[in-house]
Amino acid sequence: MTRRKFTVRGMTCSSCSAHVEHDVNSLEGIIKVEVNLMAATMSVEYDENKLTEQDIIAKVNSGGFNASIYEKNRAFNKENELIEKQKLKKLIASLILMFVLMYFSMGEMLNLPLPHIFENHKYMYINGLIQLILLIPIIILNSNYYINGFKRLIKLSPNMDSLVAIGSVASLIYGLFSLVMLMIGSFTNNHELIKEYHMQLYFESAGMILALVSLGKYIENKSKGKTTKAISKLLDLTPKFATIIKEEKEYEISVDDIKIGDIIIVKPGTSIPIDGIVIKGISSVNESSLTGESIPVLKEKDSFVKGGTINLNGVLYIEATCESTDTTLQKIIDLVEVASSSKAPIARLADKVSLYFVPTVIGISIFSFIIWMLLNKSFEFSLARSISVLVISCPCALGLATPIAIMIGTYKAVDFGILFKSGVAIETLNKVDTIVFDKTGTLTYGMPKVTDIIPLNISQEELIKITYSVEKNSEHPIAYSINNYAKEHNIDSYEITNFENIIGYGVKASINNETIYCVKKEMVNIDFNNNIYETLSNEGKTVIFVIKNETLLGMVALKDIVKPSSISAINNLKQLNKKTIMLTGDNEIVASIIAKECGIDEYIAGVLPDEKANEIEKLTNNKNVVAMVGDGINDSVALTKANVGIAVGSGTDVAIESAQVVLMNDDLNNIVTTLKLSNKVINNIKTNLFWAFFYNILFIPISAGILYPPFGIVLNPMICALAMSLSSICVVLNTLRITKIKKGDLS
Repeated sequence: MTRRKFTVRGMTCSSCSAHVEHDVNSLEGIIKVEVNLMAATMSVEYDENKLTEQDIIAKVNSGGFNASIYEKNRAFNKENELIEKQKLKKLIASLILMFVLMYFSMGEMLNLPLPHIFENHKYMYINGLIQLILLIPIIILNSNYYINGFKRLIKLSPNMDSLVAIGSVASLIYGLFSLVMLMIGSFTNNHELIKEYHMQLYFESAGMILALVSLGKYIENKSKGKTTKAISKLLDLTPKFATIIKEEKEYEISVDDIKIGDIIIVKPGTSIPIDGIVIKGISSVNESSLTGESIPVLKEKDSFVKGGTINLNGVLYIEATCESTDTTLQKIIDLVEVASSSKAPIARLADKVSLYFVPTVIGISIFSFIIWMLLNKSFEFSLARSISVLVISCPCALGLATPIAIMIGTYKAVDFGILFKSGVAIETLNKVDTIVFDKTGTLTYGMPKVTDIIPLNISQEELIKITYSVEKNSEHPIAYSINNYAKEHNIDSYEITNFENIIGYGVKASINNETIYCVKKEMVNIDFNNNIYETLSNEGKTVIFVIKNETLLGMVALKDIVKPSSISAINNLKQLNKKTIMLTGDNEIVASIIAKECGIDEYIAGVLPDEKANEIEKLTNNKNVVAMVGDGINDSVALTKANVGIAVGSGTDVAIESAQVVLMNDDLNNIVTTLKLSNKVINNIKTNLFWAFFYNILFIPISAGILYPPFGIVLNPMICALAMSLSSICVVLNTLRITKIKKGDLS
């Protein structure tokens, strides 16, 4: 299976994206297609043995669109800015011409001063000619509606442009017909003919439809542009150039040219260009752009740093450990782009409706014209109702409702140090009722810490010195913790010989020709105070016995400490009525103690990594919607089995395939943030869909004239054009409320 991303140009509404998706799905070998109208992209999973990239591009192009291989390009936004400036110039010119056109078309009704020649209706055709002259440049400036609209119509996949094109052309054609009638009336002195047609010039409707729809699309695109700024901000986190050292000289090169092993100098106040290891220097680094944590992190020799973070106050010499395409930041960008272009299940209804929406509207438009003609209404009245139906219907509002919310929600999550991998994950999180936690490294720090030192006929410092001397050559987590404790308390070590690792039980070594054992209880063959041991064990602690020549020197107890965030997170989840369960391979005593400290509802102890998936499966089979929270490595199978897998990490595990959500730091309160953000995004989508459906269901019949018989209410095509534009703008503005959410609102 191969996954490729394409740029698709020419899509203007959800009907377009639905047709592109439908066409590509018809190809043999296609596994999955996701079209993002907002970003003008298409992600395709396909069997490379049956299809090529060019086959997919050809299929899209055959439908009247323009597809190409997607390329990351920092200049893309500048290109878009130039296009938007050109559109703005055309829009301003169209609006100026439209207002002048309206002046001539409605001046008489509004008692505005017009040339005296127009006071005589005999010369109204001159007014009509002026209106036509003003309309022609508006048509030229907005010719894209005709080009795209009729192209889609010929391809039998009409879109919003088709509706605008048909509506404005119908107005233009009838306006030309009326102008000819006025000219005939003037030249033949037929005053009845002039009276009948002098108010039936539809040029202003044709001009206003084009100008107002363009105004609405421009405002809509400006609003949508705010949603895509997040990806630009991520790209801008990494500088374009870096300073490297070669042969004791400094050179400035493009970040894209950095190779593994290059030495980069990063000065205070500048961004770190690449992931790497500090080989010289000490400084504080702001990693908030990646982890969401505002507190700077101290970096010194052998520390790992990530591209896109900011060096605050010292010079760092960094050895690159990857190239620009493989940095942590780039992995985040890739994930965000994939997630923002993915679809949530809630979008399926809108997708199905969008595919048939425009043809249905055209059918309603024709039907309304025929009905009013059969009811003996004038041609002008019937035509106005038909045009109104075309220009008030809004497939854009329907199509934007879901993808714009998914995109903004995905980008907003990045600000909080959360990565959503798909729209499906966002929607599923909103339904989760059970949260299952791995213990080690998730609820706890994953590394035991020294909690108790019990010396027997020896000082506490001497006991730790002896223990440290023996353990410092071991790579076991317990040895690591004892060594850290000794270093933190400035305790030295003895020289040792004959070091030996007793697998599964401990270590031994010789100090001054005397054998020292640091072992578990199972290796102890001498008498000791069992009460002390039992007390420590019942507290969930691991006890190490330190023995010299058959003499017990003392005990060192260690325990995997619960993260403070675990306790507050579990408490907050309970307030959200979520059931919490802990899975652990530890024994019953340790599991019960940790569960009690955290406030977990249930725990299951003695579960091996491969058995965790079975426990998750039992929960999902019991109709629970389960989120599994783990470190993303040992829990990979369980993460996959859950409805939503949440990987907890420091940001280096962003590429974990088994999880649908990645928390960039170890603060479990981010789970609460994730659930609440998901809820807000889904509620926003539901609101958007409601108003999009409500708008079309309500206004299409009204524009067709359903309220005319009982109340005499009709909608002018110009009002309909404005309403259509406003409907899309309202959906976009409603969704932009997500960008205003602060982390404090979700805690």
